[in-house]
Amino acid sequence: MTPEAERIMGDLTVRGAAQIVSYGGGTNSAAMLVGLHQRGERPDAIVFADTGGEKPHTYGHLWTMQEWCDRVGFPAIQIVRGEQPQQRKDGSLENECLRLGLLPSKAYGFASCSDKWKIDPQERWARRWLANRGEAYMKLIGFHAGEDFRVAKTPPHLAKFRRYPLIEWGWDYEDCQREIEREGLPLPGKSACFFCPSTKKTEILQLRQRYPELLARALEIERKARAGEGPAGATQCGLGRRLVWVDFLRAHDSQGQLFADGIAECEGEACFT
Repeated sequence: MTPEAERIMGDLTVRGAAQIVSYGGGTNSAAMLVGLHQRGERPDAIVFADTGGEKPHTYGHLWTMQEWCDRVGFPAIQIVRGEQPQQRKDGSLENECLRLGLLPSKAYGFASCSDKWKIDPQERWARRWLANRGEAYMKLIGFHAGEDFRVAKTPPHLAKFRRYPLIEWGWDYEDCQREIEREGLPLPGKSACFFCPSTKKTEILQLRQRYPELLARALEIERKARAGEGPAGATQCGLGRRLVWVDFLRAHDSQGQLFADGIAECEGEACFT
């Protein structure tokens, strides 16, 4: 662990605060719940922010974890969504992108899609939940061991309100998978929007193979943004930032399926909250 991450981890001084799990729907999040249960720690709340763009296997595993939480005496997973007026109208990040003719902000090098559709809905829910309790809360985040560089990015004023159980326990991604299976649960796979700019080339191919209708919707977001059909005007970016998904797929198909042997679920989660 880097010295900066060690310093931040050592600043977790708000003891007795409500423990709220930021549940992302992927392997790390599921393992975090399993590990808490193994250690006899019951979180006060578990919150999942739904962008409307997760893949079907993530939504399916969410209900599996709901049943598990009920079985072990954990609180039900609270599903929250964007509450800003326009978010309520759009209903999903996908619809927002289509309305504006924009790619998700990660395609332009920003993270406002996560801030707006994941972090903000969770924070709003937590503030309401704690309004009459008069206490602070500790947010439990599923960065696994080896991702301490993410911890080092925690703003100093928030550090004492953040906890990273997987790093505390020294669990890497393989440990997370093993403990989930040991609990008798299926592996959740990767959690990320089906049109996420962080998607790898092999994952684009997997999306086409497993969920072709979602790929078509992702390509429509890209097409509209590049064609300038929204108020934002045209962009040269593709869904993969410098990688234009539709061009990649055409090149892949015309060059003998270069990535055919690498179609597999990748590790981790693209967006942690």
